[in-house]
Amino acid sequence: MRSAIRAFSTNVTKTDRKGFVPRRALLYVPGSSEKVLAKVPKIKVDSLVLELEDGCPLASKAQARTNIAAYLDDLPSKGDHACFELGVRVNSVSSGLLADDVKELSKAKHLPQVFLVPKVDDPDELAAIWDIFKTNYGAERIQNSKSRLIIYIESARALLDMPRLLATTLNLHKNAGFFKLDGVVFGSDDFCADLGMSRSNEGTETLYARQRFVTCCKAFSLQAIDSVYIDIKDLDGLRRQSIEGKAWGFDGKQCIHPTQIPVIQESFLPPPDKIEWAKALIDEYIKHENEQRNTVLTFRGSMVDRPVILQAMNIVQTVKYIQESQ
Repeated sequence: MRSAIRAFSTNVTKTDRKGFVPRRALLYVPGSSEKVLAKVPKIKVDSLVLELEDGCPLASKAQARTNIAAYLDDLPSKGDHACFELGVRVNSVSSGLLADDVKELSKAKHLPQVFLVPKVDDPDELAAIWDIFKTNYGAERIQNSKSRLIIYIESARALLDMPRLLATTLNLHKNAGFFKLDGVVFGSDDFCADLGMSRSNEGTETLYARQRFVTCCKAFSLQAIDSVYIDIKDLDGLRRQSIEGKAWGFDGKQCIHPTQIPVIQESFLPPPDKIEWAKALIDEYIKHENEQRNTVLTFRGSMVDRPVILQAMNIVQTVKYIQESQ
C-alpha cells in the first residue's frame, strides 16, 4: 500500500499506467462517413469509438468496414490523437455480421486499442466471438496485442445473467488469451425495447437495471459505462444524470454528440474539494507511516481505514492521468 501511494508523488509516464484509460465520455463516430473519420484525430474525448453497429445503416456497413480498416491500416500517418483511446464497435454475433466485420478489420496492420462487442446475451456466445476473432486475427496476434475488450449488456436476460457473463469473459482471457475485458456498457435503448419500456429523460424506468449493472461491474473490478442521454439539446438534464451516475459508481457515460462531451467529462471528474481531500489524505498517510506510529490514522476528525485510502488513490490516479495527458 505504501509503495503504491508513494508513486503518486513521482512523475508517471503513460506506459507505467498499466493500460488505465479514463472513460468518462465515450463517443461514437459512424465508420461509413469518410468526412467524419477525417476529423477523428482532433476530437477531444476519452474514448472515441469508430462505429459499425447501431450508428451505421445496414446498407452502409460494407463501406464502413472498408473505411475503418483503411483508417487502422494507415494509423501512424494520422499522428497523435486527441482522444485517450481509439476503439471499434463491431456488430453482435447474433446479427450474423460479426464475421464480416472482423474479417475486414483484420486486414489492417494495426488493431484498435479496444474492441467493443454489443448485445452479449449468453455466455455461450463468447465462444463464437472468440472463434471469429481467432480465425481472422490468429491467436498469436491477439495474445501479443495490447487491445482491450468492452462488452454491452442490453437485454433482461443479459442483466440477470451478468455475473456469469463477466466471469466467462474474464476466463476467456485467462485461459485462451482473448482480449482482456476492461469495461462494460449498459445499452439502455435495446434494454428498454426488450422489456417494452418507454424511454424518458429522467431514466426512472431503468433505475433498477442501472444499479444492478454497476454493482455487477464493480464486483469484478470493471469500468461501468452508463446509458446514452438521448435529448442532445438538454444539457442540464444530461448533467443531472451524469452526476447521478457518478454518485452510483459509474465511471463514464456514452455520448452521441460532441456537445455532450464537456458536460459528461466535467461531471465524472471529482470536484476540487474532493481532489484536495484525497491529496492531503495521502500526504498524511505517508507521514503517518514514515513516523511508524502504532495508532490508528485519523484525518480531519474521521478514522481512516484501507477502503478510504484506496478511494483517495483512485481519485488522485484519475486526475493525474487526465492532467498529464492533456
